[in-house]
Amino acid sequence: MDYGTWYLILAAAFGLFMAWGIGANDVANAMATSVGARALTIKQAIVVAAIFEFAGAYLAGGQVTSTIRKGIIQPDQVANAPELLVFGMLSALLAAGLWLAIASRRGWPVSTTHSIVGAIVGFAIAGMGFASVQWGEVGKIAASWVISPMMSGFIAFFLFLSVQKLILRKKDPLLNARRYVPFYIFLVGFIMALVTLFKGLKAIDLHLSTLQSYGIAVACGLVTMTIGIVLIGRLKFAESDDEEFRFTNVEKIFGVLMIFTACGMAFAHGSNDVANAIGPVAAVVSVVSSGTVAAQSALPKWVLLLGAAGIVIGLATYGFKVIRTVGRKITELTPSRGFAAELAAATTVVIASGTGIPISTTHTLVGAVLGVGFARGMEAINLRVVGNIFLSWIVTLPAGGILAVIFFYTLKATFGV
Repeated sequence: MDYGTWYLILAAAFGLFMAWGIGANDVANAMATSVGARALTIKQAIVVAAIFEFAGAYLAGGQVTSTIRKGIIQPDQVANAPELLVFGMLSALLAAGLWLAIASRRGWPVSTTHSIVGAIVGFAIAGMGFASVQWGEVGKIAASWVISPMMSGFIAFFLFLSVQKLILRKKDPLLNARRYVPFYIFLVGFIMALVTLFKGLKAIDLHLSTLQSYGIAVACGLVTMTIGIVLIGRLKFAESDDEEFRFTNVEKIFGVLMIFTACGMAFAHGSNDVANAIGPVAAVVSVVSSGTVAAQSALPKWVLLLGAAGIVIGLATYGFKVIRTVGRKITELTPSRGFAAELAAATTVVIASGTGIPISTTHTLVGAVLGVGFARGMEAINLRVVGNIFLSWIVTLPAGGILAVIFFYTLKATFGV
């Protein structure tokens, strides 16, 4: 390729920009419940994400990735025009990254997967026409706008009702919290292990059977429960703390839970969603180095490192806006409510991974926060904020597509193709 070096430079720059957007929006969204519930400060959330998102992306991001994400177009459709794929991937990265930056500035939690999918659809239409797009796959993704939040909201609703019934509405909530929270901790360890095994480690060639995965998850649940019991035993409780808010001591116990959920979600998210940023980069690297289009592209370590670093920088520099929206503006969160939301979101991810339902992590977590709010009554939810979030979801696919078309033609004109 005549401009191979330039293509690589642009791919690295746009990939870093896209990873920054994932950190500023998607990772911030995943950390929002912990921060909103005041189980973690923003600084602590950044440290947790820096460690576990980076570890998930770098260690479990996989060695190969699909050349074109989510089967929107097939690689053989661009087999005879490798430069078309290069321009398409570059324009998709820049378009999705720019949309994530716009959404993050507005505090909108949008799906990074939908952003990159919309951008790929846009480049496909511009470069090859409407017939090149697998519209059935796009339809499945659009269906997740409804499926994801409804499923997680339903689970969060009943999970928080169980917390209310077993603990918060009892005569001695602190005693009941000490009695029942260890079982919730087991559930957190169990579900988070399944999230990691089914979604977080799917890029690694482990070949674990379903039975083995559940066995490991049970062991992780028991270990987590043991650690949780030790940590709860070290907490200091004082009756005077409950004078202003009756559940202050109870929420201290649930705060321990939130630390576990934040770490687990960050690792699984980093390992899975980093592909949205580095998949197109790997495709460009593969085409430039070989001159041909393959169904899968190798993932050089520097590309994984680029994605992992971008994610952490994005959260640290710009994630506070989305954290504020999801963690504090939809409904007021406490550690017990935040725990219910995060565990419901993780459970939904496990169910979806096992059944093949296409879902968005962002939509899932927002739906779970809404479910917790509904459990407290409609007046507990800021409907104006929710309306803005739903509108941003609908706009994401076409916004990514339109921006990708603009950048696709701009790149073609720039390189004289």
